Amino acid sequence: MQHLKPPHPPGGAAQLDSPPRPKHMTVAFLKTHKTAGTTVQNILFRFAERHNLTVALPHPSCEHQFCYPRNFSAHFVHPATRPPHVLASHLRFDRAELQRLMPPGTVYVTILREPAAMFESLFSYYNQYCPAFRRVPNASLEAFLRAPEAYYRAGEHFAMFAHNTLAYDLGGDNERSPRDDAAYLAGLIRQVEEVFSLVMIAEYFDESLVLLRRLLAWDLDDVLYARLNARAASSRLAAIPAALARAARAWNALDAGLYDHFNATFWRRVASAGRACVEREARELREARERLLRRCFGDEPVLRPAAQIRTKQLQPWQPSRKVDIMGYDLPSGRAGPATEACLKLAMPEVQYSSYLLRKQKRRGGMRLRPEPVLDNPPPRPIRALRPGH
Repeated sequence: MQHLKPPHPPGGAAQLDSPPRPKHMTVAFLKTHKTAGTTVQNILFRFAERHNLTVALPHPSCEHQFCYPRNFSAHFVHPATRPPHVLASHLRFDRAELQRLMPPGTVYVTILREPAAMFESLFSYYNQYCPAFRRVPNASLEAFLRAPEAYYRAGEHFAMFAHNTLAYDLGGDNERSPRDDAAYLAGLIRQVEEVFSLVMIAEYFDESLVLLRRLLAWDLDDVLYARLNARAASSRLAAIPAALARAARAWNALDAGLYDHFNATFWRRVASAGRACVEREARELREARERLLRRCFGDEPVLRPAAQIRTKQLQPWQPSRKVDIMGYDLPSGRAGPATEACLKLAMPEVQYSSYLLRKQKRRGGMRLRPEPVLDNPPPRPIRALRPGH
């Protein structure tokens, strides 16, 4: 079995006196659901643009995800975006298909989130799409977790949003229980460790970006970001009660086992790199990020509801009337390259994917439809599959 390992060891303290490595240019990011993956995707999209790299993007029949929730296939990739250097859109992991698509030496990265917090976000965001969630009276997370088997039907469209979503995204069987089969969880962990050079942790996002930067030999500026796809405070629980968190972790026991293992692995990696060094770099990243946000969005940059965002290209898609997804807006009267960079910094996934596809088609000489370069089509990020598919 071929192991996909980073071409160089992560940039720990021992490398500070070494000659600088060239930036690594081939990255596959498994974008898991409700884990801050959209923000990581935006970092990768902007890096690819700055370095004229090809980004793998879905065929239009898949919309802006690689035909999720189907297993990933290289056939889902638009021909204008092959062969790619970077991949960062939602997909269900399939190792063999990704190896067919991505070049040798590609670094594989993913991100996990604490399962109780992740499940609250999934329940809110996909409430109108997942049948298990729609059955719950008054859209009550507490009611669902009190008796999930009363609402959940394995095999339904989008059932994976209601049970062990991390395991499903990673290509695992989300119906397996580590209580009944501990060996399955151990095997899934081994498979992830064989492929992914870094498993980031959403709760420690800046520290994760420091490890990513070191792994890829990128500059600090390469991993600056604006927070994307964030819900308004009114659309989420301020804090998850302890009993509810325990119930969420018990229902999503496979995800909990994955998270606990890779959270521990993450901190061992931080210790190996030098915790004080990582914390210093994370602090420098936050300070540089704040300066960038003020430069782009004004002295007091704030996330705004979509209805208050004048710039069409920055209006985030809203999953339902009950969930408000926030975004940034550009100050009026600005133009030029700096404004274009700020636009990309805060551009939601659907618009950025559409823009990159048009740009790469143009680069390849493909005929374009007469549409604006930066458009905001009504996105449909979740689509039911026909029976038998």
